[in-house]
Amino acid sequence: MEYIYASLLLHSAKKEINEDTLKNILTAAGISVDEVRLKAVVAALKEVNIDEVLKNTAAMPVAVAAQPQAAQAQPAAEEKKEEKKEEEKKGPSEEEIASGLASLFG
Repeated sequence: MEYIYASLLLHSAKKEINEDTLKNILTAAGISVDEVRLKAVVAALKEVNIDEVLKNTAAMPVAVAAQPQAAQAQPAAEEKKEEKKEEEKKGPSEEEIASGLASLFG
């Protein structure tokens, strides 16, 4: 993730994103640089229009992203209720426990 943040910083400063500049940013932040990852990120970002990605990301409303999560949470809550009911039914009844205790003392 640090590599992407450093790339965004370079992009914001209108600097070229290449191995040297990215490595300098990461080193200045105290991050040990993985040369393979560095090359992969630089190569991948050459094909990406960062301005376009940022524009599309910024335009996406947060409420729309939150709606599917809320819809997923509701069925999960219903499933938990059903599981609790099943767990309650699986255990022995109070009468069975009482008769078991009575047999110990009888």
